[in-house]
Amino acid sequence: MTTVLIADDHAFIRTGVEAVLAPTGYAIIAHASSGREALAAVERYQPDICVFDVAMPDGDGVATLQQLRHAGDQRPVVLLTAQIDDRWLVDALDAGVNGIVAKAGGEDVLIATLDRVMAGEAVVGADLLERAREERARRAVPSPLAVLTPRERTIVALIARGQRNRDIAAALGITEGTIKVYLHALYQKLGVENRTELAVLALKHRDELA
Repeated sequence: MTTVLIADDHAFIRTGVEAVLAPTGYAIIAHASSGREALAAVERYQPDICVFDVAMPDGDGVATLQQLRHAGDQRPVVLLTAQIDDRWLVDALDAGVNGIVAKAGGEDVLIATLDRVMAGEAVVGADLLERAREERARRAVPSPLAVLTPRERTIVALIARGQRNRDIAAALGITEGTIKVYLHALYQKLGVENRTELAVLALKHRDELA
């Protein structure tokens, strides 16, 4: 019997997975509803394989996988997900995820995925691998914001939030005239013509400004 830990913050999903696995050689040894609970359950119950939902409180499935790997735990992990964005996808692959199963139709492929993973295969769809390749290519391109100083990045972030010059000046303790000088320099550095184009660029790269 192969023991399984299922971590998902929706009891309905946990129950569904358990029903799918019930007639098989897999036995759910523990449930968890958060990343934190999953890590504690792994340590306590030592399952043969883990199934983590991607979106969970107190540590999403990818972060939980990363923490396991960082601790040297190489047991198989399958991610169960309604959807996974490109950043999470690359992070999961880089952390050595063993399989990814979509919740939609997952009942039809979960057992086969677990079988293949336990046999040593990596089970990730070709479409996901292509998305990961494209995301890695995007990451390899230097960000236009990389040329900015910390103060310039702060100003760009405030502009992205819709702040006016006088509000930005007040927040930074400088004059509106100084803000205008900064804006002129920013337009030249970033190759934009005006405040609107700067705001659009900032929103496109907002994750870098957080």
